[in-house]
Amino acid sequence: MNKKLLLIINPVAGKMKSKNALFDIVKVFSDNDFDVSIRLTKRRGHGTEIVENEHMNYDLIVCVGGDGTLNEVVRGLVRCGADTPVGYIPAGSTNDFASSIGLSPNIKTAAENIAKGEKYQLDIGAFKDVIFTYIASFGAFTAASYSTPQATKNAIGHIAYVLEGIKDLSTLKPVHIKVEADGVIYEDDYIFGGIANSTSVGGIVKLKKEMVDMSDGLFEIILIKNPKNLNHLNEIVRSLMTSDYKNNKSVDYFNASQIKITTEDKLPFTVDGEYADGSGSITIKNLKQRLTIIK
Repeated sequence: MNKKLLLIINPVAGKMKSKNALFDIVKVFSDNDFDVSIRLTKRRGHGTEIVENEHMNYDLIVCVGGDGTLNEVVRGLVRCGADTPVGYIPAGSTNDFASSIGLSPNIKTAAENIAKGEKYQLDIGAFKDVIFTYIASFGAFTAASYSTPQATKNAIGHIAYVLEGIKDLSTLKPVHIKVEADGVIYEDDYIFGGIANSTSVGGIVKLKKEMVDMSDGLFEIILIKNPKNLNHLNEIVRSLMTSDYKNNKSVDYFNASQIKITTEDKLPFTVDGEYADGSGSITIKNLKQRLTIIK
């Protein structure tokens, strides 16, 4: 008996504007004995609704779009308490999560890999009650990193992109926060914070692959302090360019399964590319191996 596959597509994702892309995807899965049902998302959050209403009817859910489309699918599964395996075909402008787990940027190849792939258990996060797949961040670079198209990032290169990003540092207001992480307290004026399960945060803040285990139940956490002089600024830039955040007095880098952030300032976050309010006191938890992904 053929396995049933729910294909959720963001039709406005850059690579899906070609009808050939959809044909290639469906043909790959049909050739590998899947019965494919197609759903197109019509608005933000629609992917979550589709999953909540239909997940129980399928053996596999495959989403096609950017990291935001994947996020909607994962949120739907978590809300339902379901553990249906997920395949992800990256077709958006920002695909940090896809690159972190080594997914092919070629649509047909990505589909073939899912059709014949293996299951992997990956961590995800909970920002208060908001589920995220790979990143919650605040401060410098956060808005620019998601508003800049991936093609532009690729064209100018990582180092040039970092240099573009640091132009904002002189105009940023640092935020005084206290972070409690598995019993350890960090407190300072910070211009950036990232709670990640990814090797890339919007193209600027990158982590070396050997630093990230996406199924160990721990976040990689980077807190960049407000530079008080040119030497501190140079240290920060050097870390951003080399992806080396350890032994840098201007950066707090550590791992934790859960953190509590407290501030008296207004603190807007970007959670998987979407706005979230981090003011007051919030808790961010790692949901160890909650996502089953096929690749």
